[in-house]
Amino acid sequence: MTHGTGPDGPLEVLVVDDDVRVARVNAAYVGKVTGFRVAGQAHTAADALAFLEAAPVDLVLLDHYLPDETGLALVRRLRQIGHHTDVIMVTAARDIATVQAAMRHGALQYLVKPFTFAGLRAKLEGYAALRRALEGGGEAGQDQVDRIFGALGGASAGPAELPKGHSALTADLVREVLRSAEGPLSAQEVAERSSLSRQTAQRYLKLLERTGRVRLSLKYGETGRPEHRYAWV
Repeated sequence: MTHGTGPDGPLEVLVVDDDVRVARVNAAYVGKVTGFRVAGQAHTAADALAFLEAAPVDLVLLDHYLPDETGLALVRRLRQIGHHTDVIMVTAARDIATVQAAMRHGALQYLVKPFTFAGLRAKLEGYAALRRALEGGGEAGQDQVDRIFGALGGASAGPAELPKGHSALTADLVREVLRSAEGPLSAQEVAERSSLSRQTAQRYLKLLERTGRVRLSLKYGETGRPEHRYAWV
């Protein structure tokens, strides 16, 4: 977690997108969210790296499809050189392998294009909540640890929809599996496509179904026992 500004100043954001028009729209969105300021825009990985080396920021909104290298390759390079700027992926990349790689390389959130201003605002507000939860340093008890890990939960499903012990990134992973599927999936199929255990996949599917994000249907086979099938609404 980096700090590009003072504790009372706005959080500085670098917007990285290969499409100049999209970058401008995203920057305009960021400028509408209280507590955030656009520090700059970049349209290639090289330009983004040069900007960050000259002027560290708090957060990078990072597209995956860049002309010189992928956004995830840029994240790997940043980590290798000891640059720990926070990253939220903002991209049209929907394949599960990319989502998983983003999680493993430390992206805090993953926003799939196209999205609305409300969608981006929720991600940014979740990030601001995380920063507040981390202020002060020192040691943390379990309650504070839970608040820290749950701070970004509102960005994907809403604070009331992610109980303690649930990860926003795992919920996003299950969501992307369902959104990219051609039809309803069973819990076992979701588990296989997301590399989660069936128990974990089932738990998140039930959570998303309770919140109205997932539609449950029954498929009857030869045994007469219905199979639960899940589809993104």
